[in-house]
Amino acid sequence: MTVLRLARSELKRMTGGLLPKLTILALTMVPLLYGAVYLYANWDPYGHLNNLDAALVVEDSGATAADGTRLEAGTKVADSLVEGNVFHWIPVDSPAEADAGVRSGQYAFALRIPKDFSANLVSPGSFDSASQAMLNVTTNDANNYLLSTIVDKLTTAVHSTVAKEVGEETANQLLTGLGTIHSKMLQAADGASQLADGVATLRDGTVTLHEGTSALSSGADQLYAGQLKLRDGANQLADGAGQLSSGLAVLKDKTATLPRDTQALASGAAQIAAGNAQLNAKVQDVAAQLDAADQGLRSRVMDSNSRLVASGVLTQDQADKVLADFDAAAASSPVATAKSKIQTDAAQVQQLADGSEAVSVGAARLAAGMPALKDAIAQASAGADQLHAGAGALAAGEQTAVDGSAQLADGARKVDGGAAQVSDGATQAATGSRTLADEIGKGAGQVPNPDDAQKNNLSQVMADPVAVSNVSQAKAGSYGAGLAPFFLTLAMWIGIFMLVQAMRPVTQRALASNAPSWKIALGGWLPFLLVSVVQASLLTLVVDVALGLNPAHPVLMWLFMLAAAMAFSALIQGVVALLGSPGKLVVLILLVLQLVSSGGTFPWQTTPQPLHVVHQVLPMGYVVTGMRHLIYGGDLSMILPTLAGLLGYTLLGAALSTLAVRKNKYWTLKTLKPEIAV
Repeated sequence: MTVLRLARSELKRMTGGLLPKLTILALTMVPLLYGAVYLYANWDPYGHLNNLDAALVVEDSGATAADGTRLEAGTKVADSLVEGNVFHWIPVDSPAEADAGVRSGQYAFALRIPKDFSANLVSPGSFDSASQAMLNVTTNDANNYLLSTIVDKLTTAVHSTVAKEVGEETANQLLTGLGTIHSKMLQAADGASQLADGVATLRDGTVTLHEGTSALSSGADQLYAGQLKLRDGANQLADGAGQLSSGLAVLKDKTATLPRDTQALASGAAQIAAGNAQLNAKVQDVAAQLDAADQGLRSRVMDSNSRLVASGVLTQDQADKVLADFDAAAASSPVATAKSKIQTDAAQVQQLADGSEAVSVGAARLAAGMPALKDAIAQASAGADQLHAGAGALAAGEQTAVDGSAQLADGARKVDGGAAQVSDGATQAATGSRTLADEIGKGAGQVPNPDDAQKNNLSQVMADPVAVSNVSQAKAGSYGAGLAPFFLTLAMWIGIFMLVQAMRPVTQRALASNAPSWKIALGGWLPFLLVSVVQASLLTLVVDVALGLNPAHPVLMWLFMLAAAMAFSALIQGVVALLGSPGKLVVLILLVLQLVSSGGTFPWQTTPQPLHVVHQVLPMGYVVTGMRHLIYGGDLSMILPTLAGLLGYTLLGAALSTLAVRKNKYWTLKTLKPEIAV
């Protein structure tokens, strides 16, 4: 018995009459009814929120901003909500009526804009009374649980829009104020710069003043020192003048007889000069006579020698020798000595005569000038007396000058110290004023001064500083498209699970044959595979064409659905074949486990930790992930590993089916009469 014959036998049994045919048709339609109808009902629920009635209560009375602008924020928000047409907004007069309508279900929810809404929006203009503007939302989960989440998103969007608009206006006013501050700070910087220039001029003047007072102080000190010296000099002068006066008085007394004494001296000197002149004449005459006698004696000796030489008595040499002996004897004779002494005395007498003459002349002159000297000494003595008196007065005056110069020096030092302090203060003031001008200038440069275009741009950025740039690598087109991978996979599992209610995993006839176990198992699985392929193809066709899923990879999606049908049918057929009626409960339990762990709605990572193991072990999570990549256009690198995994699940199901065939070839009483049949 071949595999195909076994499969054809089971299919023939299922299509042998009208009711079996209808049963197969109904089973084929199960995934379509479950998956397609559910997706159809939930394809775009957010696009039909305008069918929900929502109460809108506007109590806002408006407010006037600080710049005089009238703000009607509540009316503006209400108008934008009505124009947006997200919900069917119904104006209601009072909050009580709106709350009653929400409680009774007449309204899905209520939005109330309170009376002080606009006033609170403009309140940040005052530091004392800033308050948040409130939007009051009333919901009732008895109407619908998810409606609260949807309303929260709506009110969050309204809050963001209003906050952005009000923040933009506030930021614009702030930037305008900053521009005003900038211009005022520039004016302050100019004034501070002028102040700095004036203080700098003052500083230069105080520096000059300090230099002058320093020079004055130094000059005063020098004057004081000079006055001290002058005082000491004046005192010395007074002392010297006193001594000079006393000395000149004594000199005057001592020189009173000088004219008479010098006249006598001049007369005596004249007499001495006359006597010395006579003595000199006599001595000079004696010296001349001695010299003449000496020269005459030598001449006679020379004449005698000449006659003797001429007479031949003596030779010339002998005559020269005689003359030499005569000269030698004459030089050492007492006459020669007396002559030399007389000549020496004559020279001294001549000097004495000359000196006596000079003394006589000087004494005469001294005698002639002595009366004038006497008079001069008398005058000098009188002048010295006057000098002594004047020097005393000068010394007293210099002491007064010393005291005054000391006071002047002290005052000059005090003035110099004050000028130094003024100069230091002026320097610090100049530095501080210049620093003030520079810092105000820097501060003015740091305070923004935007133009109108910049203010508009900056106010928009400040009102909404964070923008989100969404880059969607793969995106579902609608709410239904987002749920499609999960519900298509779930529909396939449920549809195949329903097959075991009408189709036998393994036929009794096949078990009674001698065919190999694997052939019997494969023959029992092929009808399941064939029907599941039809289910998957029909479901894919309806969802793509009728609902407009428009997957990114339609052919690959269909082939992937067939692979999932292959794996699911093998597992379900193998489990039921091995366990019998309890196997159907096991398949149902596997369905529940995969329903909560496959990550069809929320990411599977958000489930409790034990379910993570279920997600990793069972096939539905992998199928859901693969379907998302194929429908939305994600990365396809994980498709081949997933297909390999589905093939592994298929082989696992085949192994379970083969094991079931081996087990069920041996009939027992339980085989003939099972304990339970579902």
